[in-house]
Amino acid sequence: MDAYDIFKKISKGAKFKTKQRPIIKPLENDITIKSEPIEIQHTVLTHTTCSDSNNISTILEDQKNDFVLLNSFAEAGKIISGKKRKKDIEQQLSSMDETKQKKMREEKANRYRNENSISVVGRHVPEPIKSFQELSSSVDSVLLANLAKCGYTEPTPIQKQAIPAMLEDRQILACAPTGSGKTVAFLLPLLQHLQGPQSSGFRALIICPTRELAKQIQQECIRLSDGRNLKIHILSKINKAITQYDPKKSNGKYDILVTTPNRLCFLLNQDPPAINLNSVEWLIIDEADKLFEESVRSFRNQLQQILKACCLHKRRVAMFSATCTPIVSKWCVHNMKGLIRVTVGLRNAVTDTVEQELKFVGNEEGKLLAIRDLIRRGVNPPVLVFVQSKERAQQLFTELIYDGINVDAIHSDRTQLQRDNTIRSFREGKIWILICTELIARGVDFKGINLIVNYDFPPSSISYVHRIGRAGRAGRRGKAITFFTVDDTVNLRNIAHILQQSGQQVPEFMLRIKKRSKKERKRLLTSALKRDDITTTPVYELMKRRRWKRRTDKTIQRENNVNQNGYINKM
Repeated sequence: MDAYDIFKKISKGAKFKTKQRPIIKPLENDITIKSEPIEIQHTVLTHTTCSDSNNISTILEDQKNDFVLLNSFAEAGKIISGKKRKKDIEQQLSSMDETKQKKMREEKANRYRNENSISVVGRHVPEPIKSFQELSSSVDSVLLANLAKCGYTEPTPIQKQAIPAMLEDRQILACAPTGSGKTVAFLLPLLQHLQGPQSSGFRALIICPTRELAKQIQQECIRLSDGRNLKIHILSKINKAITQYDPKKSNGKYDILVTTPNRLCFLLNQDPPAINLNSVEWLIIDEADKLFEESVRSFRNQLQQILKACCLHKRRVAMFSATCTPIVSKWCVHNMKGLIRVTVGLRNAVTDTVEQELKFVGNEEGKLLAIRDLIRRGVNPPVLVFVQSKERAQQLFTELIYDGINVDAIHSDRTQLQRDNTIRSFREGKIWILICTELIARGVDFKGINLIVNYDFPPSSISYVHRIGRAGRAGRRGKAITFFTVDDTVNLRNIAHILQQSGQQVPEFMLRIKKRSKKERKRLLTSALKRDDITTTPVYELMKRRRWKRRTDKTIQRENNVNQNGYINKM
């Protein structure tokens, strides 16, 4: 009989016959045992009569031992069964408690996100942090100390959600207003991931649209990584980079590379490639929507080339921007596994720390009068003035330089050294008014910008958001004035809605302007409006100069058409 058969019989219960049997008188020298029947293993013990007392005592002893054994098995079965049921109940209760606690944590996290205007889309999104001290168990103490030294005491909404997500190796698409601390949101977890031993080649790659923004990110990264012995580089001179980062000629002991996409792709197109990206663990793309704009050099093609070079299997991608377009969202959904989308506030909205104003100036001559009147009444520097082209930036600089104010211009025609000196002088307060193009409109952080002047109307609502975002950063207050003429009504309705969303007063006629077609607004992005030159020279003098210029150009063209025999071709 095995244990299974014993428990099977025990589960049925022992059967006892209560009907009393007649007593049989024993014979002489015989011993009669009176016993009630017990059913054990299909055997019922009844009256037993035996002449051998030793045999009877042996039988009784065996039966007694069997009965005790069965009772002990029964008690053990009851104990085991009770413990098992108790354990199952405890497991069910614990699982119910864990589910309930998890649901309560999620509800609490969602309430906290709503309080901070954070919206997330994704599966298994980590809980947001409330303070940097909560990261003490997952972030190196040196990094937290550097945060405090740099003046970061409390995390901003984008930092509260993006930092824990990236610390768990999650790919992310983050959209937050300008000046909300997106740079720290991706640099802190990036530096934490790179605390391991160095390997051959770069381990992190940060791509941004302009060299000014790349240099700013590099400087911030150096400040946060103080004491970590990390090598942070920026691509500046191509000829130097070809020899410096060549895998065959250099030791390749680098950590972070900050660059623009064109320079990086130039190195990758060398035969063989002049840079090694096989060890890249993180690819960070700052101002992603600007890079995804349609142009002659499509960044999407460049990005595919960069991703192909970053062939490490555990590579992660993170995109950050103040505005987000459908093109960027669609690409991220199709190419980033386990994506988390984080949005702070309203998408493509201006921060509420900037006071905005739309000012009608009539025509191009009215703009120059308006800005001179603004300067005459007094402005509190530093001031940024945005124009639509580098030619107009130089023209406005020529007009304002003689008004007795410290003014300068920055655009792509100036050398990198000139641009760096101009930005440094502007940060130091030596320049009060800086005239610039879209080159400075994204990502560049100037402390304490008090006034933004959109001399030329922005070509799109996204451009307007980024221009205005140079002021009102890190909670500071600022003001923005946008000049517009009759020709600028294409995007006036969209920008008026942005002002309304920010709580600004907007005239009703701006909101009732007929909505322009998508084709017309798209054409404005590729080809800017043709505007008159910024000058105070009289019209007749301008016409005289134009006639003289056409006559000179015609003479040069005639001279270029002289054939080899010395004859002039007829025009």
